[in-house]
Amino acid sequence: MRCSLAFVLGLLVLLSFGRAPAAAQEMEVVPLAIESPSGRERHAFRVEVARSAEEQARGLMFREALAPDAGMLFVHRRPKVANFWMKNTLIPLDMIWIGANGRVLGVHENAVPHSTDVISSNLPVIAVLEVPGGTAARLGIGPGHRVETSALD
Repeated sequence: MRCSLAFVLGLLVLLSFGRAPAAAQEMEVVPLAIESPSGRERHAFRVEVARSAEEQARGLMFREALAPDAGMLFVHRRPKVANFWMKNTLIPLDMIWIGANGRVLGVHENAVPHSTDVISSNLPVIAVLEVPGGTAARLGIGPGHRVETSALD
């Protein structure tokens, strides 16, 4: 079977429209658990993992809702002071700062939607977990809790 160059090029163009650009593809979703310092309480989440600069820049912007057991985990290659803002974020969020040892170092509760104020971990962290605003207080999550997920391995 012979195909003209125009036919082959046209087919390639059509096929390329069916593929989403890398930045628009869905992120990896993994289970994550937060355990109390005593080990008596354990809270389960399913979180999207933001690893690339593009995924981290977009974060949870433009989301109108987030399930109570959902969130986004921002993973860094090495510990660093993390800075966030809420511009283009429509829902309040809790930011849970996670140290290199997997322990919660601190929590910023109920970050205000649309705010351009910088929210800083003030300490080097290996990851930041964003969950719906009020989650940390509702579940009693704070410094010393342990975060378990394959995304931090």
